[in-house]
Amino acid sequence: MEFPISSTVAAFLAPVVAVAIAIAVHEVVWRVLQRLFRPTNAPVLSRVVMAGRTATRFAMVFAALLASVPALPLPPTAMEMLARAVGIGFIGALGWAIAAKVGAVFDAYLDRSGPNERGFEWRRRRTKLTVFRRLALLTVLGITAGFMLMTVPLVRTIGISLFASAGVAGIVLGIAARPTIANLIAGIQIALTQPIRIGDSVVVEGEWGNVDEITSTYVVVRIWDDRRLIVPLGYFLEKPFQNWTRDAPNILGSVMLYVDYSVPIPALRDHLRKVLDSTSLWDKRVWNLQVTDLKEHTMELRALVSAPDAGTAWDLRCLVREEMIGFLTERYPGSLPRERLDLARSASSAAGERRAPMEVRVGTDGRA
Repeated sequence: MEFPISSTVAAFLAPVVAVAIAIAVHEVVWRVLQRLFRPTNAPVLSRVVMAGRTATRFAMVFAALLASVPALPLPPTAMEMLARAVGIGFIGALGWAIAAKVGAVFDAYLDRSGPNERGFEWRRRRTKLTVFRRLALLTVLGITAGFMLMTVPLVRTIGISLFASAGVAGIVLGIAARPTIANLIAGIQIALTQPIRIGDSVVVEGEWGNVDEITSTYVVVRIWDDRRLIVPLGYFLEKPFQNWTRDAPNILGSVMLYVDYSVPIPALRDHLRKVLDSTSLWDKRVWNLQVTDLKEHTMELRALVSAPDAGTAWDLRCLVREEMIGFLTERYPGSLPRERLDLARSASSAAGERRAPMEVRVGTDGRA
């Protein structure tokens, strides 16, 4: 006995069958691509092809619905709304898939260096790829949103009207989008000229930290105490700032000492060298101890040391400061800064007498 299926039921089953076929075809194609593009043979191409699996599945599902929806026995208004919704879904899924593959291209080239190769060149490449990756994703997002909006008749009409009055609309949109456009242009300039890179040690607004992230509109600087300083991109093109690792991470650090004139400089210099030789913080490039100034009661000594990066330089300066103070206190306690006072009696009570000068050592509280 045969049970014929009515045309209405068949029409409603058509989208279901089309979706099932689309999912099956997607899985077959995906498995074939996995075999053709193995990570060992073509790592970059394999990563790009395999990216956006979920997005491509949704795109094929919406494409199948677009092909089968016209067969549904629906009123014209309902048919139009359903077709528009499915079309918007297809455009969104397609944009999602393209964005995933664009991101995979940049990520693949970014991850090509190993963990031991992540030095100056890697930071420079990472900064450039990060900025252009964000710009590319924003472009894909903008184009996708534009196509989705153009499927709505009202938006399409407004868009045509705007194109008809492109002069006035361009001025209005330019003024409204000026900050966003300025930041996008600043991002391109930073990617090309690279005044800063991810990982650079910078001083911004009196705060020292490392560039933690560069987005399309702002830069995140991680301060030494784990605070985050959010700085607009345009700041690094319009205002001066310090970049301690612009060409190389190596840096010099100084330690200032204020001692009495009687301190033996060669002994201090020898002890400084012993301190540096005993620590791995020093990179063995530069060191010296010099008298940089003579004041009324003390002389100023500057110990100059080198370190591989800014963080290590800070630790090395603290170590040198502690060791030199300990050495002075233990070996030459009399070399601490002093005040010398010459007390003279009045002429009537001490005629012809001479009084020896008296030394008064000034303590940390400033009292004699």
